[in-house]
Amino acid sequence: MSDSSLGVFPVYNLVFKIGTKGKTSTESDMKEIADMESFEISIDGGVQDWTPMTTKGWARSLMTAKKFKVSLKGKRNAGDPGNDYVASVAWKDGLDCSTKGSIEFPDGGKLKYDCVLDVKSIYGGDSTNVAPLEFDMVGDGKPEYIPGNSTEAEE
Repeated sequence: MSDSSLGVFPVYNLVFKIGTKGKTSTESDMKEIADMESFEISIDGGVQDWTPMTTKGWARSLMTAKKFKVSLKGKRNAGDPGNDYVASVAWKDGLDCSTKGSIEFPDGGKLKYDCVLDVKSIYGGDSTNVAPLEFDMVGDGKPEYIPGNSTEAEE
């Protein structure tokens, strides 16, 4: 088994895109977000537990809800369409913060979703720092995951 078949990949092989026309964004409106340095995908499952008499004190459980969030941290890059779009949402609210997002994985898989942009940090820092751009893409509804094929990604 070669090292490339082990499923190990550097994080920089992920591609994050944001819909620059809000929820009406088409595939051509999806733009990569320049100068992002780190990310985290967090999934929170809502599990309901109950203990029926028939299980003799052992609880039963069922996943009844899910939510997710993609957090990105990086630098403000004025002139990059994806970075500019995210920055423009910092001072907006309501549906003006709703858009589409996607993540392309190294194995060819893709996660597509509607989201709400929650900009956390913009323009601050020490006088010699590059201005930050930090934000969450909070999932708005069920995402669509399209599985990849790891053998195709290696070719």
